[in-house]
Amino acid sequence: MKQNVETFIGCDADYAAARIVLFGAPFDSTTSFRPGARFGSAAIRHESFGLETYSPYQDKDLEDISVFDCGDLELCFGSAESALADIEKTAAQIVNDNKLPLLIGGEHLVTLANVRAVLAKYPGLHIIHFDAHADLRDDYLGAKLSHACVMRRCFDLVGDGRIHQFCIRSGERSEFAFAKEHTDMHPFDFDGLEALTAQLKKDNTPVYLTVDLDCLDPSVFPGTGTPEAGGVTFPQLLTSLLLVSRTNVVGADINELAPMLDTSGASTACACKVLREMLLALY
Repeated sequence: MKQNVETFIGCDADYAAARIVLFGAPFDSTTSFRPGARFGSAAIRHESFGLETYSPYQDKDLEDISVFDCGDLELCFGSAESALADIEKTAAQIVNDNKLPLLIGGEHLVTLANVRAVLAKYPGLHIIHFDAHADLRDDYLGAKLSHACVMRRCFDLVGDGRIHQFCIRSGERSEFAFAKEHTDMHPFDFDGLEALTAQLKKDNTPVYLTVDLDCLDPSVFPGTGTPEAGGVTFPQLLTSLLLVSRTNVVGADINELAPMLDTSGASTACACKVLREMLLALY
């Protein structure tokens, strides 16, 4: 893999030495409301230099860990299938080299490709999903590959009881009915996460973490395609990321920043901070 010209701050280790590999998926072609998430990964890298490498929350520093940032993939915007195939190919290389693939979206559909690659190596995989939206529709306007369907497609791969959803506060009635039968949904906040992570840690279960940044309240994070009132705060999200980091996390992503939708830059700054804390927690 070739190193990116502009990396996320502190993420300039050699590929061979890295335990975590960052890569971007600038894709938002199935976005149903406000587009722009394709610019999220580049904005996160560029604006990351407004941060320090040191986290006072964790007393850890990016300068003390080895993360490789290979940059953004060049994806076909006209075909979700082609884009997912290219993402999966890169993720498979990372995972087969015994490294943790941390994907930066992009819209939430890109998660599916990373999950496919990680699941191939870790068939007992469980998914922890932070999001405002259930993303459990079987199709959206006839399309089965859509950001609104990504967790349903992941369910098709892992089956009952292995998707754990938190902060969910939006979706069709049928999605919530489906969740009652097939997923472990915790609406509105992170209630139940501590007990879940304790059990997953005890069983040494391989875990995939997907963070849709619209789990945050729009007052904290307005720069996203489908903002939903009633979200969590940054400190709540950070506490929850630290809980998940105690488990055997083998893959992760962060997605749905649309930087031009918040011209103040606050949403991008928030996304950068979330990613820094994720990297330090998961290392």
